[in-house]
Amino acid sequence: MVKLLLAASLACVAYAADPFTWTQSGKPVAYDELREGKHAVLRYNYATLLPKGVAEDRARCCYIYPLWTPGGVSILDDFPADHPHHRGIFWAWPYVGIGGETYDIWDLRGIKTENTSHTARLNEKEKLAVLDVDNVWVANGKRVAKLHENYTIHPTRDNSRLVECILTLTALDAPMTLKGSHEAEKSYGGFGVRFAPREQTVIRTEAGVSEQDQDLNPHEWAELEAVYNGHKAALRIDNFPQNPGGTPQMTLRHYGYLGVSYPGKTPQRDATTLAPGRPLTLVYIVRASDR
Repeated sequence: MVKLLLAASLACVAYAADPFTWTQSGKPVAYDELREGKHAVLRYNYATLLPKGVAEDRARCCYIYPLWTPGGVSILDDFPADHPHHRGIFWAWPYVGIGGETYDIWDLRGIKTENTSHTARLNEKEKLAVLDVDNVWVANGKRVAKLHENYTIHPTRDNSRLVECILTLTALDAPMTLKGSHEAEKSYGGFGVRFAPREQTVIRTEAGVSEQDQDLNPHEWAELEAVYNGHKAALRIDNFPQNPGGTPQMTLRHYGYLGVSYPGKTPQRDATTLAPGRPLTLVYIVRASDR
């Protein structure tokens, strides 16, 4: 059903002449990389990454980095000095409660992600590239949740490229509670994007230009536009209307972060609990553009 609704909402997308191709690096595979013609599109990393000089507890895997615009601008960051746990395009929560214990997959405390399988393919009929990734969360040596990530990449149109991002998260043997930030005035946690160093940053939502950082405010979409090494580019996140919880709160940061908070933090709800075997599905649409 999700795919059918997405197809309808994106039916206006036209196809580019350059075909998609997937390539892999390493054995076991360290990453899958997608190219459109000669141009790199994105890379999904399966290997555990840890740059030299970075604390060992910042090691992690299983996220998108880099992501390029159709014009070749690399717009994501990884291991930024101010928030070294930030990692490209990623799914993470600062509060994961299981069996009386709490873990932090956002800040990489007490729980880690491991990849179990992945399949990169082409949908020749619709001219799409598709990546299916199966990961698990491991806490105290035990698998506590499984994550199925699906990314469907559309051909370039009008200097923009769309990526459908779908997470299906399932608790395994015990109920699992997800919450956002511990700070009362914040609620990050869920789907996040960290941006590369840049100049002239502008953040927009459906309400217009956001001059200040934001927390706890609901938005249907948010966009960060900036100049990267002399090239103007933007990335926009759209909420899929059928997501649970209604219009989501978004975290907007001019230092270079956009996040969609789920479940968010309101007087009515600041947590969601997943029963074992009852999956949660979240869908967001990313648009990378040259300006």
